[in-house]
Amino acid sequence: MFGVYITHPQVNIDPAVPVPDWGLSDVGLARARQAAQAPWVRRLARIVSSGETKAVETAATLAEAASVTSEIDEAMHENDRSATGFLPPPAFEAAADWFFANPADSFNGWERAQDAQARIVEAVSRVLCDHDPALPIAFIGHGGVGTLLKCYRSGAPIARDRDQPGGGGNLFAFSLATTLVDCRLTCDWTPMEFWQGDR
Repeated sequence: MFGVYITHPQVNIDPAVPVPDWGLSDVGLARARQAAQAPWVRRLARIVSSGETKAVETAATLAEAASVTSEIDEAMHENDRSATGFLPPPAFEAAADWFFANPADSFNGWERAQDAQARIVEAVSRVLCDHDPALPIAFIGHGGVGTLLKCYRSGAPIARDRDQPGGGGNLFAFSLATTLVDCRLTCDWTPMEFWQGDR
């Protein structure tokens, strides 16, 4: 059976609002609704989301289609960047490059990549150890920690070249087991509305 890690799609960027409180843009919401029409979404037995608004909104859209109630796991939040606050896109991209290239160090007070990776791996592992691997599950989160999770599961070092394509709203899939180490990646980053489900 399959599991998926899905990153929230496009958001409303507002420098006056804390980043964790940003919601989906019209484009992001439309993409989530399009993905929700896919047959694999209706097969989901469980949806576990980060507590950030954009992830919660994505999860709610998919949960309605799947006729389940989404759960929130606060440990699934994006890497903590509150030390710098909002960064304009060019500055953010440069900071993100540094974050992935220096996983043992902090970019101006950001959570270190190796710590964010340990946190997301622990959160997903905790959910899976209490989940029936015969039931499809979706984790809804963020591009940064999603990439760190994917690096861990694939046995690859932390690097930004394993990051999702721009814009968010992508997923990678994996076979299910009761331990994360036994889950096998079955699909690389794919736009959430285009994935056809496991074969």
